[in-house]
Amino acid sequence: MYKVSISRPAQKNVRNIPKDYYQTIVKRIFELAENPRPFGSKKLSGFDNLYRIRVGVYRIIYAIEDNILTVEIIKVDHRSSVYRV
Repeated sequence: MYKVSISRPAQKNVRNIPKDYYQTIVKRIFELAENPRPFGSKKLSGFDNLYRIRVGVYRIIYAIEDNILTVEIIKVDHRSSVYRV
């Protein structure tokens, strides 16, 4: 089982998500502890260990550290702005 940690900016983003998506996003984040590469996850090109999963119009960007069994949630945001730096 992996340990899931959420960065401060991601925590702030999750708090601002509409109620329609909030429960689903939180559920999907905690499911990453059991399976960090669920069906539908995609590896982001150009990065060694960054992945994304879709939750409606929102995206969860996260990093997997297999050697220490950790999943770190980097960013949670609307699909139109999640990939901007």
